[in-house]
Amino acid sequence: MRYLKVLLIALLLVAPGIAAAKAADVPGSAVWYFHIDLAQMRDDGPGRSVYAWLQDEAFADVMDESGVDLDKELDSLTAFALEGEGPVILFEGNISQETKDKIMTFIAASGDLNPLKASGKTYYHFKGTDEDESIDFADNKIEIQIDSLEEESWISLALKNKVLITGSEEQMHAMLANNGKIAGSNGHRGALLILTAEKTMLQAGMNSTAFGDDGDSDWNSNILRNTEQVAFMMAAAANKLALEAKLITSEPEMAESLASVVRGLISLMSFNDEMDAEAVAMLQGTRVEAKGNSLSISLAIDPDLVVRTISD
Repeated sequence: MRYLKVLLIALLLVAPGIAAAKAADVPGSAVWYFHIDLAQMRDDGPGRSVYAWLQDEAFADVMDESGVDLDKELDSLTAFALEGEGPVILFEGNISQETKDKIMTFIAASGDLNPLKASGKTYYHFKGTDEDESIDFADNKIEIQIDSLEEESWISLALKNKVLITGSEEQMHAMLANNGKIAGSNGHRGALLILTAEKTMLQAGMNSTAFGDDGDSDWNSNILRNTEQVAFMMAAAANKLALEAKLITSEPEMAESLASVVRGLISLMSFNDEMDAEAVAMLQGTRVEAKGNSLSISLAIDPDLVVRTISD
């Protein structure tokens, strides 16, 4: 089961480090994107088990540390970045006034509460803070630790049921002018690869050619050096979760080689005596297809098996 866990976590977290409007709102020129539809997960169906796991593993910690109830306030989370620009992050849901007040508290920590305006909507400049800076309130009864908020950003609470954060003021102006979207984002024209389905719960992807080789060992692997784009999707399919990953490689031969590696890995895992029959059947039903310079991997999996695997 250890190998299956590694495979599933790799799929579910294909874009690590990307914090998160709908994937349909992501511009085709983006170099990476991440979208999670929590409202879709909450509905009765195969996503409910994964949602319950998120409640236990992530939402509870957020509630304990900040008092923000993501179960009630957050419906979706999307993030993306254009080449050479900072990230755009959009939270959507029934954002409470209490949560908005807490956000304003963080803005106040940078010392800039002067409102700015674009397209008739207000936004604020968050100047960033020194790492581990703390804010002391009246009578020292409350202390909020500010970690890793050194970079400046622009924040708006003016869009209905949305919190918008951008890495540049130009991005903020463009987003506010289009109610939380980048102008001309429809159609996904350009290099960005986006996988879609009727009931999509999770989407992520990146154009890896936009990331230079910075010496990090994760980017020095032969696979990533020869991969131009990666996309992942999790969707509802009857009573199962449909997982699909697609890679665009620099050469057709690399796609064929990767397909062979994946098929070999699946075969080896299928003969693992520690695996139960359900996991073996799931692996044996995995589709691996190389066509030209693209590699597609897809499988349908019982949601409870996903939760058991990533929880072990």
